[in-house]
Amino acid sequence: MTFLKERNLDQVIPLFWAWIIFLLTFTPGCEKVQENRKIRIAVATFSHETCTFCPGKTTIEDWEYYGPPTRDFIQNDRSYIGGFKAVCEEYGNIELVPLTSPRDARGGSSGSWITQEAFDKYSGLIVEDFKALGPFDGVFLALHGAMAVEGIPKPEAELVRRIRQVAGHIPIMVTLDLHANEDHELAEVADAVFICKRYPHYDTFLTGETAARVMIKTIKGQYKPVMAVRKPGIITPSVFQGTGTSPAMEIMERARIWECEYPGTYVSVAFGFAYADVPDVGATVMVVTNNDRELAEKIAQDMSDYIWRLRHIFAGKKLPKTKEGVALAIKAAREGKTPVIIADHSDRTGGSTHILEELIRQGARNFCFATLRDERALEEIQNKYKVGDSIALNLGGYSDEFAGNPVHIEGQIEYIGKYGREAVAVIRFGNNNRVILTPVLMQVTNPRIFEALNIDLKELEIIVLKSRVHFRRGFVDTGLAAAVFEVDAPGWGPADLSILPYKNIPKDIYPIFRKE
Repeated sequence: MTFLKERNLDQVIPLFWAWIIFLLTFTPGCEKVQENRKIRIAVATFSHETCTFCPGKTTIEDWEYYGPPTRDFIQNDRSYIGGFKAVCEEYGNIELVPLTSPRDARGGSSGSWITQEAFDKYSGLIVEDFKALGPFDGVFLALHGAMAVEGIPKPEAELVRRIRQVAGHIPIMVTLDLHANEDHELAEVADAVFICKRYPHYDTFLTGETAARVMIKTIKGQYKPVMAVRKPGIITPSVFQGTGTSPAMEIMERARIWECEYPGTYVSVAFGFAYADVPDVGATVMVVTNNDRELAEKIAQDMSDYIWRLRHIFAGKKLPKTKEGVALAIKAAREGKTPVIIADHSDRTGGSTHILEELIRQGARNFCFATLRDERALEEIQNKYKVGDSIALNLGGYSDEFAGNPVHIEGQIEYIGKYGREAVAVIRFGNNNRVILTPVLMQVTNPRIFEALNIDLKELEIIVLKSRVHFRRGFVDTGLAAAVFEVDAPGWGPADLSILPYKNIPKDIYPIFRKE
């Protein structure tokens, strides 16, 4: 009582709490209270692969074509966020809090420059949710890395920078697609960056799992991430980056070797997205170690040097042009190597008719063009025709300046409906040929679309896909395709990057400006 009489209440309360903290800190067993407390991690996604050479802009209307921004994106995710969630559930006592994020933008990578208005809106929603729903122990961001925004040269780094301003010193970890265009600025504001190693992207779930393990260990004080970054100075088209072929295969295997030799080390390589005219375009190496700066720098330099040594075979391949590629495909089909896949890799808007026109001119039969973007023809079919009707109309040829000529088709409507989120129609014409119409670019990555649209895959000799590498997931890696021809038709995604009107990329990048 004497103690209390000599001190007023304002003095007693701080002493009381100091004593409680002392007991919690030094009493045996009390460390488990801190160890077992619930960890709260904020999760957000804002992902876009921007082809800045495509016409138009990616606006708020495009971002909200499939619905408004949402917090409902964690439960059914099978990609980076799904992997992150799975590991958190294994650890237990971790709460993932989704922050309001935009959905996919209409047209995907056929969309051009994102407006600053759209970027500010969605980054603002993420930041506001962070402030309203916190406090948090960490932040996980599932991004792409090849976003291009008007007036913001490095948007992913800017997004993390805005979050860092309100998050303080808690860990912020990022997952990226291997087509990311990034540099040191992202590493300066994020604690760790992890990039998938396979193209097609089979390992996005695994990449999310890796991010979660490092995040949890960092929060618990068991891991201190440090990063090293290198830019080898090489730009390559997406069609050359498939990790089932050389030299992309060997580059990713070298990264895995380093990871095997030094457990707890994570070696990421982004090949970059060549169709974004941005200053950080091209390959990037990002290495994360557990508080070992020297090792991170050593590995990053080795990987950068290795990629540079492979520059000639990585960036210098040649592909057949339209006429030659179609002729090769028809020859293979007539030799019984069916189905033959023609990859129209350079069409970034989806409405190019060059290959369709050439198939007709060369007398191809039993082919399916999957798919052709033509929103005008699709709307006309939906409003005026029904399945079974005869039809004559011009298709495609207007989506961009490389789209080619409208192709006149006379045939029969086989299907009108939807596939996934999009409206579709199927027209059969000529020698058992078909064209699938969609309102936006659709990159077909597996054969399920044919069954859904009542097309017998066994009847098809040639299948044309608007895809660079992702088609290999369902057509090559499964053993379905008997032959594949990547055709360098005109488009905003060419194999020959020297024809693109770059203005913002580095002036010493190989092979555009630096030849050796």
